Amino acid sequence: MKIIQRDIPPRAAWALEQSGLHPLLARLYAARGVTGTDELDDALAKLLPPHTLQGADRAAVVLADAIAQHKKLCVVADYDCDGATACAVAVRGLRLLGAHHVDYLVPDRVVDGYGLTAPISERVKQSGADVLITVDNGIASVDGVARAKALGLQVLVTDHHLPGSELPQADVIVNPNQPGCTFQSKAIAGVGVMFYTLLALRSELRARGVFDAAGAPVSNPQPKLDTLLPLVALGTVADVVRLDANNRRLVSQGLKRVRALAMQAGIASLFRVAGRKAEVATTFDFGFALGPRINAAGRLSDMTLGIECLLTDDPARADELAQMLDGINRERRVIEGDMREQAFAIAESLFDADEEPPPAICVFDPDFHEGVVGIVASRIKDTLHRPTFVFAPSAAEGKEHELKGSGRSIPGFHLRDALDLVAKRYPGVILRFGGHAMAAGCTVAEEFFDEFEHGLHEVAQEWLDAATLTRRMETDGPLPAEYRRVDLVDALHKEVWGQGFAAPTFSEEVQVVSQRLVGEKHLALKLKHQGQPVDAMWFGRTEPLPATVTLAFRLDTDEWNGMRRVRFLVEGAQIPAPMALP
Repeated sequence: MKIIQRDIPPRAAWALEQSGLHPLLARLYAARGVTGTDELDDALAKLLPPHTLQGADRAAVVLADAIAQHKKLCVVADYDCDGATACAVAVRGLRLLGAHHVDYLVPDRVVDGYGLTAPISERVKQSGADVLITVDNGIASVDGVARAKALGLQVLVTDHHLPGSELPQADVIVNPNQPGCTFQSKAIAGVGVMFYTLLALRSELRARGVFDAAGAPVSNPQPKLDTLLPLVALGTVADVVRLDANNRRLVSQGLKRVRALAMQAGIASLFRVAGRKAEVATTFDFGFALGPRINAAGRLSDMTLGIECLLTDDPARADELAQMLDGINRERRVIEGDMREQAFAIAESLFDADEEPPPAICVFDPDFHEGVVGIVASRIKDTLHRPTFVFAPSAAEGKEHELKGSGRSIPGFHLRDALDLVAKRYPGVILRFGGHAMAAGCTVAEEFFDEFEHGLHEVAQEWLDAATLTRRMETDGPLPAEYRRVDLVDALHKEVWGQGFAAPTFSEEVQVVSQRLVGEKHLALKLKHQGQPVDAMWFGRTEPLPATVTLAFRLDTDEWNGMRRVRFLVEGAQIPAPMALP
């Protein structure tokens, strides 16, 4: 691993500090490309205008007409946290805006596969719906949309995934990544796209006189859609989209409401079962506590449980569903642990101990569970720093010969584009694929697994060089000793950090005073940081450290005898290779 320090533009840091920011925050923000405090203004008025999102205005007209005509609406969701929150936002928002007939349907990962398929469209029609609305999927559902249209359904696609060469023939498509869309936040999550569609719908209904304008003496005030922001924030963070300025505003506004305990009953229940305090909620709570519990339902059971948890207003029912999600997540951890051990053994068998790993890793075992292949791929990618695909046999009836794969990538290797190239070079090997730059999925016939592996290795060999294949950990450099304070740690935790806007990580040489194993898999450390003692934890590390070492660490606090103290959470180490004997 190579630890490098982010560049800190001195002029930007100085300007931010002069505007009133704490010097440490000014330095951190400048290193992340922020040049002015206007970029840090999280006011709702600073959100990008809905009319700049291509298709949002047309979608608003379709939905406003449907509501006026008392049509039945059906939301088709994806089975991850972004899809679940997008579905909850759609159902809650449409009801707030006057729709009386709103239902939803979420495909089963095993039985139905991903996205709006023709059979799903048929089920929507059989439910009596008139309008089909996709959330967090649909941009690649050419056949599913065609079937829905043939059945007489109006189809509105809301999605954020990259489109393929052919767009579905929906009545309206709302997607910032569709050709011709100039919306500035290309990284907005599926839940954000649906939220923007609702903002456009409310504007259309206001123009039609259904609601009075905000702030006017009103008899029929417009509904407050900002109540949906905790859901938007959760889905945005859980989907690991880049936190550009617009996404940071959405997340910040959602976090403010959660901290004020103004959130949906299900989110409150999920905080409780996760043992987290909503009053001091952070993006880490969304990404590592709530998100995984919702995702577990889609991986091992039925995402309906997750969506119902987010839809109910009954605290007792929310608690019941959150407990069920927590139980499923515990089961997921057990399955993942067993699978991870086996997958690492397979991956490490692909190269000798004294060799570098191949440029891409493909792992398959007939006993793997398709619901957790993505998590295991992420673990291998993090450890070996290689684009990684993990495959499991399809559990769908009649498709036992198919392998379902989920991939995770490293910076510099666009996974979806790589799959597209493999599919073109080796026709028939990949049956279906889709995704993003850093995460993607595909289905291959079991007999073609070796061909897929060869094709992915071939592309990785062409696209990746030694520099890209070297793990690099960007940090914010040394931490001045005067900033090692509990109040500053609390201030940092309140800020919005995440994908593309990394949480502060510092690095410098420290002395290791003592070290011991905790629970046989974590390293507890006592360090000297700039000559002063500080405790540290390195979760998942068992190998001892040298007496002097350069560490990369985040700031945290713990409590001892009623006193809160700063501690370091170690993320990595730059350990010099031992010198060869002459």
